[in-house]
Amino acid sequence: MQLYTIKELDLANKRVFIRCDFNVPTDEYNNITDDRRIRSAIATINYCLDQDCSVILASHFGRPDGAFDSKYSLAPVQRRLQLLLKRDVQLSTDVVGEDAMQKAKDLKNGEVLLLENLRFEAGETKNDKEFSEKLASMADIYINDAFGVSHRAHASVEGITHFFDENSKAAGFLLQKEIQFFATLMKKPARPFVAIVGGSKVSGKLEALVNLLPRVDKVLIGGGMAFTFLKKLGYNIGASLVEDDLLDEAGRIMDEAKKLGVKFYLPVDIIAAEKFDPEAVSKAVTSQEIPDGWMGLDIGPATVRLYREVLNNVQTVLWNGPMGVYEMERFSRGSTKIAHFVADSYATTVVGGGDTADLVQRIGLDEEMTFISTGGGASLELLEGKTLPGVQPLVKPVIEE
Repeated sequence: MQLYTIKELDLANKRVFIRCDFNVPTDEYNNITDDRRIRSAIATINYCLDQDCSVILASHFGRPDGAFDSKYSLAPVQRRLQLLLKRDVQLSTDVVGEDAMQKAKDLKNGEVLLLENLRFEAGETKNDKEFSEKLASMADIYINDAFGVSHRAHASVEGITHFFDENSKAAGFLLQKEIQFFATLMKKPARPFVAIVGGSKVSGKLEALVNLLPRVDKVLIGGGMAFTFLKKLGYNIGASLVEDDLLDEAGRIMDEAKKLGVKFYLPVDIIAAEKFDPEAVSKAVTSQEIPDGWMGLDIGPATVRLYREVLNNVQTVLWNGPMGVYEMERFSRGSTKIAHFVADSYATTVVGGGDTADLVQRIGLDEEMTFISTGGGASLELLEGKTLPGVQPLVKPVIEE
């Protein structure tokens, strides 16, 4: 897959619209707690500014439901951008209203405008054509550098691309890097190649698992999704999270792994608790003996040791989804230990965004990973073999000889 790239465009004296992903976590005082997504966009923004153009930045932030809500304002992002770019960043008071349009029109070369939260407009998530056209009218060039939302057919991601030709739209550096990394991972991984798949539900990872099986040598399952597989094996899983409608699918995945010679590992023991509560009574039990009414909230110590052995000789690790309820300290031990094993290995280590990226950042291991994706849902769809709606318009046509 070849993309139109930012370096192929003539940006001088143009107004450049860059779709970024500034949907960053904040605390109760609206302070940004992790600016990784903002920092990831700086290379593309600076490159554009160095080409003597003006830059319009756009992003969503949270879920404001199509109307203005001050707690979802991009003001904290504006302040962080000014620090990182070392220059003034204007913030419009609306998205495609009078203030945004006037500020965009008056923008001079070397100046930066940040539009207010795209999701203050209902047309963003509806991929509304009129809203897309208004966004497009602000600029001469469109750049998508928001991998984390490229699996969404939203106005600023997919709709807007219809108003730019192949000479005026391209992928930014971050989007290029993400797409190329996952393409290499899926086509030419160093072996043995292991996929660690966790998280709460099988349904969210089902297609990715099916697509991964022919490509990997080993699969390690953890998190809430493990209980659907364990129940299919006939184990008593107590009150643990389970998707009964996917039991047959879980069985098919295990059968397919066996047929392909892929080693498929499930937890051999579980940290079970009386209820979903950080203060609940908990204990380690074997996977076959979760007490009635109790729920599994983390992988147990024997599973941690088993998974460490499995990871000893691998050359490529893809990790998507934590091993337990990592937000509760008592049930984060399994995820934390697996993170340390992955970080300490000599393998190429790829973290598939979302909760897993948050986990490794919390425990200070983000710098030890080879690559951390900025998009959980987007990376999963790539692993499912899909072409993302925000990427498809930027793909160069294949010229047959």
